[in-house]
Amino acid sequence: MKQPFSLPQKIHVIGASGRSGSALIKELQNHGCTVIALVRNLEKWQRTNLTCEYRIIDLKGSPALLVNALQDASHIVNTAHARHAPTILKAGPTDAIYVFLGSTRKFTQWPDSHGNGVLAGENAFLRSNCKGVILHPTMIYGSQGENNVQRLAKLLRKLPVIPLPNGGKALVQPIHQSDVTKSILAALSRQWDAPNSLVIAGGSVLSYKEFIQVILQQAGIKPKIFIPLPVSLLKTAAFFTKFVPFIPTIETDEIQRLIENKNFDIADMKKQLGLEPIDFKTGIQQTKL
Repeated sequence: MKQPFSLPQKIHVIGASGRSGSALIKELQNHGCTVIALVRNLEKWQRTNLTCEYRIIDLKGSPALLVNALQDASHIVNTAHARHAPTILKAGPTDAIYVFLGSTRKFTQWPDSHGNGVLAGENAFLRSNCKGVILHPTMIYGSQGENNVQRLAKLLRKLPVIPLPNGGKALVQPIHQSDVTKSILAALSRQWDAPNSLVIAGGSVLSYKEFIQVILQQAGIKPKIFIPLPVSLLKTAAFFTKFVPFIPTIETDEIQRLIENKNFDIADMKKQLGLEPIDFKTGIQQTKL
């Protein structure tokens, strides 16, 4: 059953050929909206098999392309990296409603270019006179070709045992792609009077060990032995994954972030967007592993 969203008739979507962008466009079209897709790579856009008007832009190069693409926009969704927010705000109409997709990576204790870019984009938006919201999702899973749960399932199939930093006690709260899409639809349905920031997360808080156990079960992988190991040793092992062709590459900073909690209060998400996100066990059943 469709949510009672009161959506604008026309929406411009930046990053339309990405996972979140293409999922959003499908739902907007299901609700009868006219979508203007803004994409960088025509070939990648064509592979989505989506049918709507598209415009070629370059967020790093020609500002004129973006200005022209957004000149008739009233509602703009950016599913590309939030670091591009300053460029988009400068090019877009000042009276448009903006919905940016950020990331809870901005909260990490071990900053990286991804998290710093999110913070820079958020700061630019919150300092602007524009209206709308930047949504910060936790780990997104459930979309076609996503590289979180699906990549982890692929790795778990290869490992004889499962090494976990700190025994896998850190907390996670992954959000299903469908709830990310619903959050954007709900944000587009609201009347914002200022720039806002909002965390969106899934309906379950699990330890990382519990998270892996659910994936093992859903993927049909036999139970494996968990071995707690120091972060330093796992970071060294992660470095060598780039030299092993049959194992997905793991970055050393990914290992470091496995020992920090990534759970969040979603009371504001429920209140402002009117959504009740699905729990992880329900979401993983809808995910092809």
